Amino acid sequence: MAEKPVTLAEIRAARRRIRDGVILTPCPESIPLSEITGSRIVCKLDNFQRTGSFKERGARNALLRLPVRARARGVVAASAGNHALGLAYHGRLLGIPVTVVMPEFAPLIKVTTCRRLGARVLLHGGDFSEARAEAERLVLAEGLAYIHGFDDRDIIAGQGTLGLEILEQVPDVDAIICPVGGGGLLAGVCVAVKALRPRVRIIAVESVATGNLTAALRAGRPVRVPRRATLADGLATLTVGARSLGLIRGRVDRVVRVEERWISLAILRMLELEKTVVEGAAAVPLAAMMSGAIGGLRGRRVALVVCGGNIDPVVLSRVIEKGLVHDGRLSRFTVRISDRPGGLAELCRVIASCGASVNQIDHDRAFSGPDVSATHVLCTVETRDRAHVALLHRALRKAGFRT
Repeated sequence: MAEKPVTLAEIRAARRRIRDGVILTPCPESIPLSEITGSRIVCKLDNFQRTGSFKERGARNALLRLPVRARARGVVAASAGNHALGLAYHGRLLGIPVTVVMPEFAPLIKVTTCRRLGARVLLHGGDFSEARAEAERLVLAEGLAYIHGFDDRDIIAGQGTLGLEILEQVPDVDAIICPVGGGGLLAGVCVAVKALRPRVRIIAVESVATGNLTAALRAGRPVRVPRRATLADGLATLTVGARSLGLIRGRVDRVVRVEERWISLAILRMLELEKTVVEGAAAVPLAAMMSGAIGGLRGRRVALVVCGGNIDPVVLSRVIEKGLVHDGRLSRFTVRISDRPGGLAELCRVIASCGASVNQIDHDRAFSGPDVSATHVLCTVETRDRAHVALLHRALRKAGFRT
């Protein structure tokens, strides 16, 4: 007998259930993002949740749905990310013991944070499948309840509350652009939105490095997608959930994929224009709009699902630097100068005369050729844009420098 699909009634019940423990996150209009995309953009900021992601919605709903005895024994999950954080936080609030099994490569910050939130964290295995196998062993050995990160019925219903909020906060919304990895968030949003406003377009976005939903729709079933390095690590679940796929298919209007460079740039744009820190998975809706992967939305009211803000600070710093290079605001070139007094000063004079700012200069005397009176210098400069870079190079050539 086929399982009954998750319903709008379940999502509404989940919303009543979790209301006192999960933040009603804002969904403000963004004038700068509207200007760069041509649509009327609003951002559903679920990165404002206590643990930094939408995962709290499903986690709290699933925990509250547990029978009394299961609550006393506790729950277990295999996760190296936001699902673990959501369970740990709400498990502590509700007095439910939480065990999280993480792969041995899990980021130290997430291990530490989960422990600080009161969870028992076990490091096991070299990948997620090995961590999950250990979690399933604990289900049998300790009588714990396993809570799947994206394909659990109560998880999906909890995530669907985000869709209800968007419809209430933005009554004139024309389209919702949602990230998709395992599919729990997208499935919940699809059920809620299409039941109430079927004309609202729902567009799913993946990274070219993930592609779980694209592969599943092509095959007609969930298929395993090899893990590849991606900024949108929250989407790299290896496969979409079977239950989620059943809810998504027939409801999602379109699935698009974006390149990593656009995800990187979208993170920078959110930081600069919205003053909001987002993780890679949360940046893919904006990345899709900026890249031109989604057409037909000019002038339309579009909601971007900003699903989380848990990005490693080291990764964020690299993203910022790469984004500045992409914009032409950080430029590097090698130039040959006289290795006599005044040579470097003249180079700096030309750079300054163009309004550029020297960030760093490194001399390369050993590999600059046989002429001991000359040297190569590697210059990193701060500029306004690509046109400014071109202006600087013309000025350098005019002054006799070879770049």
